[in-house]
Amino acid sequence: MTDERAAAQKDASDVIRSIRRIVQAMDVRSKRVARETGLTIPQIVVLNAVRDFEAATTAEISRVANISPPTTVTILEKLELRGLITRRRSTVDRRIVHTELTETGKAVLAEAPPLIHKRFFSGMAAMSTEDQASIIRAFYTVADLLEPDEPGGGTGNGPAEAGLSA
Repeated sequence: MTDERAAAQKDASDVIRSIRRIVQAMDVRSKRVARETGLTIPQIVVLNAVRDFEAATTAEISRVANISPPTTVTILEKLELRGLITRRRSTVDRRIVHTELTETGKAVLAEAPPLIHKRFFSGMAAMSTEDQASIIRAFYTVADLLEPDEPGGGTGNGPAEAGLSA
C-alpha cells in the first residue's frame, strides 16, 4: 500500500469516527427533544417547513425538510391526528394538498427546544463567515459522498444551491 493510499484510508477513518460522534450526539438530542415535546426531530423539521410556507404543499415540505415524499406523508398524517396541522385539497388541482399549522401546532413549535445544542450555535457564530462557509461546504461534500450511487450523484442540495459557491 502506498503512503498516499494509507493516508487517505486514515483520513476516511477519521471522517467516519467524526460522523459517528455526530450521529451519537444527534441521537442523544433526539431523545431529549422527544421526551420534552413528544415529537421526533423529523416531525419538528416538518412542522418548521410547514410554518415557513404559507399553505405548504407536500412536495415543498418534503424538499425543504429533505425527507422522502412517502415519509413526509406519514409524518403529516401523524401530526394531523395530533391536531398540530390541517390539510386541505387545492380547489384548483385536487391532487395538491396544502398544509397549515393549527394554533396548537404553532404553540408546540414555539415551545420546542432547539434541535441542536446551543453550544453549536454559539460556536458557529464565533467563527468567521469564511470558516462557516468552509464547514458547510465540507458537510455538503461528505453528505454527497455518502449518498447511495445515483445517476448524477448527490442530492442537488450542495453548497452552490445553498448560496455557498467555492
